[in-house]
Amino acid sequence: MKPSLLRPVLGTLGLMIGFGLYALVGRLAEPWQSVCIGALFVGLGVLAFWYARGERWIQILGAVIAAYGLLRALILH
Repeated sequence: MKPSLLRPVLGTLGLMIGFGLYALVGRLAEPWQSVCIGALFVGLGVLAFWYARGERWIQILGAVIAAYGLLRALILH
């Protein structure tokens, strides 16, 4: 099996984008900061669930991340 070189590059790029977005959203005033960070977590969870077709544990992790995002946006200020 040949390792895909694209996967680590995309992972690194995704981390850089994620930390950058988190830093930008961190500058917002409350309650928008919590709402936007929660939306980022929901988006990450949904994308992880969608990407992990056939890998049940990643889909469960995506669902947990999305649920945390909803809680963060709506309840945990």
